Amino acid sequence: MGNKDSKDKVEETPKSASREIVDSIIVAFVIAIFIRTFFLGVYTIPSGSMLETLQIGDFILVNKLAYKFSTPKHDDIVVFEYPLNPKLDYIKRVIGVPGDVIEIKDKIVYRNGQELKPDYTQFREGFNVNIANNVPKFTVPEGFYFMMGDNRDNSEDSRFWGFVQEDAIVGKAFIIYWSWGENGPRFNRLFNLII
Repeated sequence: MGNKDSKDKVEETPKSASREIVDSIIVAFVIAIFIRTFFLGVYTIPSGSMLETLQIGDFILVNKLAYKFSTPKHDDIVVFEYPLNPKLDYIKRVIGVPGDVIEIKDKIVYRNGQELKPDYTQFREGFNVNIANNVPKFTVPEGFYFMMGDNRDNSEDSRFWGFVQEDAIVGKAFIIYWSWGENGPRFNRLFNLII
């Protein structure tokens, strides 16, 4: 009987070190793809439309779960599918949520009759089109958002192409994990929270 037990016993052959490394890399890759697909987006800022909040060359992380159980709030910085070409992603600040009444007079934004006086707004280097400086009063429709760049004179935003549909919002930008400027790395921007 003791002899039969030894025949039924299956011996595991040890894996080689290189096989264990390959298996570990494959598992790490699958986990990274899963996280990037469902939880985090990785983006690079290509333009100056969000200066000074976001600089050209900032690398940011976006929380894709941020709006699965809530909705965007005023001043959230979000990534969304560009309404005129959903294959492109844009990043802007939420200025108007559903039901808000927005008006722009001489570059000053009014929301629900109150002048917005944010400290993040810039007016530099851009196309400064009069149509964007004065926008008659309108109400943001249900299921849509009104977005603007922080650098108002250099931002193609909802003033030009209209509202962003809620289901086109990818997620909320939350941290700068790397930044590369004209003169190399900008270490002072690393791990800055995006607010």
